[in-house]
Amino acid sequence: MREFLRQKKAYYGTVSIATVDYASPVYIADETTPRVMVRPWDCQRKGYVDQNLVQRWKSVPIPDYAQPADGTDSEMTVYSPGTDTIWEFWVTRRTGGAWEACWGGRMDNASRNPGIWPRPYGTTATGLPFLGGQLSLDELMRKKIDHVMGIALVDTEKASVVSWPANRSDGTNAQNDRDRIPEGLRFRLDPAVDVDGLKMHPVGKAIARAAQTYGFVVWDKAGAIGLRAENPKGATTRNLPDPYVTIFGGTPAYAILEGFPWDRLQFLPKDYGKP
Repeated sequence: MREFLRQKKAYYGTVSIATVDYASPVYIADETTPRVMVRPWDCQRKGYVDQNLVQRWKSVPIPDYAQPADGTDSEMTVYSPGTDTIWEFWVTRRTGGAWEACWGGRMDNASRNPGIWPRPYGTTATGLPFLGGQLSLDELMRKKIDHVMGIALVDTEKASVVSWPANRSDGTNAQNDRDRIPEGLRFRLDPAVDVDGLKMHPVGKAIARAAQTYGFVVWDKAGAIGLRAENPKGATTRNLPDPYVTIFGGTPAYAILEGFPWDRLQFLPKDYGKP
């Protein structure tokens, strides 16, 4: 708890919600969506491309209007309910009309998947999919979130220490500072907190209720502590209004969680719930 509050104070004093940069748009595909090849490209200069991704990205249903997220990670998610398939892309771009991505994966039988990419695939540092841990537009509209929420911290334990459900980590702790939080660790808001009595934005209260029931999982690192919500490009690229104008009602994303009782968090043991 002390370590979490230290990071919150040290990095901007708030917990924000990413919606445009470092938040993945979700594009829903059906049988009419054109299928294209997504070429892996070596943005990290490894000297090779993953041949498994070459095979799994040969035919991806991507709407013509699709665009990746802003920010250096340029994430993008495609979901096909009809085939029960998810594609995730990281550092995505369209070059000369052709799609390319540096990393990601394809998840078959997604509705029966435990929500963990096989190592080393997926776009988060922990192998946990965006579609499972970020806040969807529909959930925020309804103000009801029925799943664990991914949260990014700034300082995490070294990569060799990982808590389930994460299967990898990009954490660093060169000085071996005590009480660093490992990626994959889960925690919740104390269920005894009276959320209705909190002075918070209605969306913030919905997040607090979900935090009591389902909690958070550390799934990535970032420049500040934050959650991720579905990128509005899934709507705006179709010339629809930005849904966050209605959802947030003019409140900045960094202020939605003002009033959240972060000092009432309860951290769970390492590997909690591991089968």
